[in-house]
Amino acid sequence: MGMRVLVAGATGAVGRRLVPRLEAAGHEVVGISRRGPRPVDVLDTGAVRRAVAEAAPDAVVHQLTDLGAADGAANNRIRVEGTRNLVDAALAAGVGRIVAQSISWAYAPGDGPAAESVPLDSTEEVPRSRIVAGVRALESAVAELPEAVVLRYGILYGPGTWYAPGGAVAAALAGDPGARFLGSTAADDSVSSLLHVDDAAEAAVRALEWPSGAYNVVDDEPAPGRVWLPVLAAALGVPAPARSEGRAPWARGAVNARARALGWSPAHPSWRTGFADRGSGPSGQGV
Repeated sequence: MGMRVLVAGATGAVGRRLVPRLEAAGHEVVGISRRGPRPVDVLDTGAVRRAVAEAAPDAVVHQLTDLGAADGAANNRIRVEGTRNLVDAALAAGVGRIVAQSISWAYAPGDGPAAESVPLDSTEEVPRSRIVAGVRALESAVAELPEAVVLRYGILYGPGTWYAPGGAVAAALAGDPGARFLGSTAADDSVSSLLHVDDAAEAAVRALEWPSGAYNVVDDEPAPGRVWLPVLAAALGVPAPARSEGRAPWARGAVNARARALGWSPAHPSWRTGFADRGSGPSGQGV
């Protein structure tokens, strides 16, 4: 049976892929974002409360980010204050279920890919401590709803992301000093888990039916930067970065067994083939 779903961040990299999938699945969708037909500033408490009350949704899907300017502090504010406003509005409107976007690289350091049972990093080193604190605040807030699903996405690539052709990462690899994105082009031993935006969107649709909890939504092949970055560079038609030494202890990747057990599987199981699927769309990332 279809639900009435409010998508916060409907014009973002994931949101644009998500809305048509929700509609195809029989759901009625109300989308809000800073831009588009329903402009709402998620940092405006009153505006968010009005928007959720007017939509009267059965569920909220939180895909809000602020990444267009590659401003980590701005994005963290969305995670903390924006999520707080959205959760408070959902609680006031009697919404029972929320699905929220998180990240899969906030885990404590370790040697192998992290499962959801691994705790979040307790580091006090800045800026990572601020990133993890924002993630912890987001995940804690959404858990206040009766049914709360957290999707810990891998590094997003594909249309609408920094990793798309012509995007910020391509510019950085080509030597543009003005390229802005939050991430690394170090071809070292730091391990990442990646995820195509279409697979992220599909997981969000399915998560409307999942039990409460956190789920790693990543592809099947965590890999060090020295392995995946040259493949990305080849797909983008830009020079590969020089190999470097070292590994951030927290850069360990993640495993997707829990999400797979509920029937989700990535259409792009590996970045090895996924990078070549260029799709279409702009190369910014955000809402």
